[in-house]
Amino acid sequence: MVTILREADRTTVAEAAKKHKVSDATIYAWRKHFGQMEAADVRRLKALELENSRLKKLLAERDLDLEILKEINAKKW
Repeated sequence: MVTILREADRTTVAEAAKKHKVSDATIYAWRKHFGQMEAADVRRLKALELENSRLKKLLAERDLDLEILKEINAKKW
């Protein structure tokens, strides 16, 4: 993605989009979000997003466990 953005900086956006088979709008959206980032920054961002999704899943599972325990406790087995 960063490589395509750098190429779009050197040539026209239309040429880079055609070469990499993406739309012009995609390149403009990438530029808006990732324009000032380097490749290492994008890798770090992806790693953080992956970790964030993993933590959200853990939190959802914990909340589900709490709800189950509340239901069991409410039934007073």
